[in-house]
Amino acid sequence: MRVVIQRVRHCAVLINSSSKTEIKDGLLVLVGIVDGDTNDDIKWLVNKILNLRIFDDENGVMNNSVLDIAGELMVVSQFTLYASTREGNRPSYIRAAKPDIAVPIYEMFVKACQESGLAVETGQFGADMKIELLNDGPVTIIIDSNSKE
Repeated sequence: MRVVIQRVRHCAVLINSSSKTEIKDGLLVLVGIVDGDTNDDIKWLVNKILNLRIFDDENGVMNNSVLDIAGELMVVSQFTLYASTREGNRPSYIRAAKPDIAVPIYEMFVKACQESGLAVETGQFGADMKIELLNDGPVTIIIDSNSKE
């Protein structure tokens, strides 16, 4: 499982030009899923995301987590995170899990985020979404559960 996390001042997901969901200060979490991802991957990633100290404290130092600031989460499925560009110019998405595998894992990921007590909004799995955001910092971090050390 791979995530791209962006610290945002606000974020909205639009489907068919109308706003579906939005958050204020918090994190946009783009989630890519592959076959073989497990509940352990979900737990590890959600714990890492919730506790990343990437928000400023009173001294302007990145010392606070999204939990510390009672921020919000926008979780959006993003199969293109597993694009392979090794050959040719057209990305291959063969590594990304098919919907029958990805949807239940995505839903478990969202549920694990909700268990934090933070406000959690989502995109719509498989939809053509437009995401409006104001990246704060900018702070953008990529984490892959296959790179746990």
